[in-house]
Amino acid sequence: MIQGLPRGTIKQRPEDFVVDEIPAYEPSGEGTHLYIHFRKTNVTTDDAVRAFARALRVERRDIGVAGLKDKVGITTQWISIPASDPSLDERVRTLAIDGVEILEQRRHANKLKTGHLKGNRFTIVVREIDSSRLGDVVNALERIRTEGVPNAFGVQRFGREGDTHERARAWLTGKERAPGDPRLRRFHFSALQSAIFNAVLEHRVAEGTWNVPLLGDLLKKEDTGGIFVCTDVQLDRERAARGEVCPTGPIVGDRMRQPEAEAFELEQRIVAPLIEGVDLRRARSLGEGTRRPLRLRVAELSNTRVDSSVDEPAPSEQQAKGCAISVRFVLPKGAYATTVLSNAFAIVDAGREERQLATLIEEE
Repeated sequence: MIQGLPRGTIKQRPEDFVVDEIPAYEPSGEGTHLYIHFRKTNVTTDDAVRAFARALRVERRDIGVAGLKDKVGITTQWISIPASDPSLDERVRTLAIDGVEILEQRRHANKLKTGHLKGNRFTIVVREIDSSRLGDVVNALERIRTEGVPNAFGVQRFGREGDTHERARAWLTGKERAPGDPRLRRFHFSALQSAIFNAVLEHRVAEGTWNVPLLGDLLKKEDTGGIFVCTDVQLDRERAARGEVCPTGPIVGDRMRQPEAEAFELEQRIVAPLIEGVDLRRARSLGEGTRRPLRLRVAELSNTRVDSSVDEPAPSEQQAKGCAISVRFVLPKGAYATTVLSNAFAIVDAGREERQLATLIEEE
């Protein structure tokens, strides 16, 4: 969160935080898996999936999920359920689950897997903004639209206490016993990967190089996603300024591609102490490693002013609460809405204490 930004409150009510999953592909209409498109309100993805599993008498592990969505909000997404039983389609049509509305169902050939999505479309109402700072907010959102933001992982990645990455380091270095649940082990390891990436990104933000290529950087092409080594700093900085390429940071793993020259030395100074004693080869099943862009491009960003009242307070109370705006944008998978908003607001998350914090890696 950037210091000196105007305060803004999110998630005062579910309809203030609307997320629509953008699938990587549409179900074909035929196959041995039933894809279910549903909308949930104030329900975690895990709780919704468990409810589907109980109601349809299937194993939780057999249900495919592309990505997890926030609890506090109104969100839509797809899941897949094995459907060798021909009666499943009709049973789903008559299914009733609290907080869940089934929108559509279609068959497909394969199970939906983690990361099988293009991204998410957000419509977020930010409330209690000081009216005198609204111009600053609008200017910040315009900068975000044109320049992007540092692509940090959000607090959701690090568990309720914010220490999941430290717990991962403890059992990966043999100081504690590893969790028995393989999903929890992957969650812990992804939190460690995320903390290391954030540490590198934070350093480069402080140095002013999060969107400026260094010699040896592994650069990502914005149009194709291809990765290449920066060998001509001047040329690649010009390309980065035009939005054609951006530097990447480490999602550590045994098979992660390393940068070279100056960029390699920088990453080693930061990363080496954080993975001391961790055998990445033995942890390969938890994540082989990849690269993540340091810059997050925000698509289709727009904003409009909305009625700031929540429970229809008197005019004097409305004025005291400040104003509100609705911010709309699209993010690729693995990116966080709060990362975007925290570059325009000092965010207060009214729903944070209610949120069940659990996530899996969506980049791989």
